[in-house]
Amino acid sequence: MSSPDIIPTGAKHDGLTRRRFLRDGLIGAAGLTLAGRLALSAAPAQPRRPQPAGKAKAVIQIWMWGGPSHLDTFDPKPDAGSDYTGPFTKPIATCVDGVQINELLPLLAAQADKYSIIRSMTHGINGHETAAYIAQTGRPPGGRLVYPSAGAVVSLLRGYDAGYSGLIPPYIVLTEPQGRFSEAGFLGLRYRPFATGSDPNATPFAVEGVVAPGISDARQRTRRELLTGLNTLAHALADDPRLGDARTAREQAYELILGDSGKVFDLSQEDDKLRDRYGHSTFGQSCLAARRLVEKGVPYVTINYKGWDTHKQHFQAMRRMLPELDKGFATLLTDLSDHGLLDSTVVWWGGEFGRSPRVLWDPPWNGGRNHYGKVYSCVLAGGGFAGGCVVGASDARGEQVAHRPVYPCDLIGSVYQQLGIDPDGPMPNDQGLDVRITPDAAEGVPSGGRLTEIM
Repeated sequence: MSSPDIIPTGAKHDGLTRRRFLRDGLIGAAGLTLAGRLALSAAPAQPRRPQPAGKAKAVIQIWMWGGPSHLDTFDPKPDAGSDYTGPFTKPIATCVDGVQINELLPLLAAQADKYSIIRSMTHGINGHETAAYIAQTGRPPGGRLVYPSAGAVVSLLRGYDAGYSGLIPPYIVLTEPQGRFSEAGFLGLRYRPFATGSDPNATPFAVEGVVAPGISDARQRTRRELLTGLNTLAHALADDPRLGDARTAREQAYELILGDSGKVFDLSQEDDKLRDRYGHSTFGQSCLAARRLVEKGVPYVTINYKGWDTHKQHFQAMRRMLPELDKGFATLLTDLSDHGLLDSTVVWWGGEFGRSPRVLWDPPWNGGRNHYGKVYSCVLAGGGFAGGCVVGASDARGEQVAHRPVYPCDLIGSVYQQLGIDPDGPMPNDQGLDVRITPDAAEGVPSGGRLTEIM
């Protein structure tokens, strides 16, 4: 019979002690927890070339999951006819002379001096996965490498490797991952976003691994003391450096749960009137959470705003969702400004593409719009971008770029530049890959040039 401290020998476990087996299992299990995530983030990395400071310190990306209609938001075409406008025939004037937007966006119309509209975005791709990839990486799909999203690049160059020391991970998604591709790309798991889960409109906002509904802080502390007392393996292997890393990560996780850092997710600390202005919806409260996160120093926050893939009954959905967008987005701009954060925070609104300008009236669509990558709109505000401007234009029916095409790499490169990240510089990575942060002409990726008009 084998010793009680020896796993039965075999091809895979020859000489493996039970203590080592349990130790390795414990360390492996940590990777599934918040503590494991913190350990991954805090692990030593290759030294990075210092990046100069930019006008912006953070990005809030409002990702319009599914692709919003450009005609029914920021590029109305009231003279195109009902087959293009549907019921939205009366766009409203904004506070900027000559600029109109959808009639259901009055609060954003009053804030138009704070943002600029890019009406000539283009890439020509109509599939969700491939369009989301190019819209968030700036590179066309189908190459040998999976490139990282803008959020992962900012996490690399403005996160832990660049001196960020917060316990909140540097790349946050409210509340679900976009799910169209691996956001970290070839940079690896260290740079993937932390998705909060749950609903910020709920009480409490039960962020995964941080807030446990129904469990008080006092009960959490009691649990911590009990687990620490029972953890005889950690006591027996106190000098093991790998367990030391896990212990540090666990302490950081508890600090995040019980200390001040995790309170960033406690939206009840905000004034009720402000919460009302944002709107009591998942999107509205996500906007409030995003402001609190950048105020805490988090460099990249994505709000994954679902529901815009409106193939059927599009206009019914717009009458419900546009007022929700209006309240959340407009209040975010005002709130950032009131907190002195708008000048240092880029707000980037947009999805993977627009929607077909011509309405599909026939069944089964019943007034729907399909995917449309030939031309669409994005919005940029803050972080050094000028407000009150319109870049480019679509044609009379919103079907083609009329002038000044803007490609995803142009927009993303402009955002990097405002952050002080050299868009033309090398992409640091641990695999030794010779790649640039944004593509150049040699890669054959079309470009209309960075957004110098609003920089």
